[in-house]
Amino acid sequence: MNGVISHPSRPCELETVELSKSFGAFKAVNGVNLKIEKGTIHGLIGPNGAGKTTCFNLLTKFLQPTSGEIRFKGEPITKLSASEIVGRGLVRSFQISAVFPHLTVLENVRLAAQRHRGQSFDFWRCGKILKRYEETAIDFLAEVNLANSLHVLAANLPYGQKRALEIATTLAVNPTMLLLDEPTAGMSHDSVEEIVQLIQRIRESRTILIVEHNLSVVEGLCDAITVLARGQVLAQGDYTSISKNPAVVDAYLGTPEADPFSPVHVGGGN
Repeated sequence: MNGVISHPSRPCELETVELSKSFGAFKAVNGVNLKIEKGTIHGLIGPNGAGKTTCFNLLTKFLQPTSGEIRFKGEPITKLSASEIVGRGLVRSFQISAVFPHLTVLENVRLAAQRHRGQSFDFWRCGKILKRYEETAIDFLAEVNLANSLHVLAANLPYGQKRALEIATTLAVNPTMLLLDEPTAGMSHDSVEEIVQLIQRIRESRTILIVEHNLSVVEGLCDAITVLARGQVLAQGDYTSISKNPAVVDAYLGTPEADPFSPVHVGGGN
């Protein structure tokens, strides 16, 4: 097994120890050990049914593990709820865009920013009270190139911009670590490039874990990669070592001769 390239100066941001999840007799995630270094973009890849989504749901506490431990910034979070880990700075996006379609772009992000007021969403308050949250929202929208679409209904945005809006709402919660679930799924080539550039811009001072099927995106973004197969870690390392690993190639297509990491396959989309 290839080891993830480790930098002694970089502390571990998120770690799992023998993380497992069973559904009856079926082990969807089986003894997964992850170490994601602070300030890196870490890819989680694997063929369909590898356990990527289940692992993501465990890390963000949408599922409770059957066994094992999750540590964030050195502290155990295994028993915390999803809302509690958001409060600690660990925030996710979803594979299907999750925005409020009948609110404007600005209203979507402002609502996320209002989380810092605790449980009060101030629906009945004068709009002036919320001005500072609007200013914060506009800053995040500028970061994802949506500053010119403040008053557009989210439902009217092109698909790629909806994904950018979702990332902006995620940023508004002030995360130190983002977990992005297939951010380029279903996009055209041009939209994929826009999201890749967006992720590169927002990575400063943040750690990112990304589940992604598009191997050209993984190659261009990720500092380290973990490959899952049948719920277990098959290999870990940088893109070069992963792409040359016969076991990884075999897990994707069932034959080492058909290489999914070749330029033809890598550039071919999801």
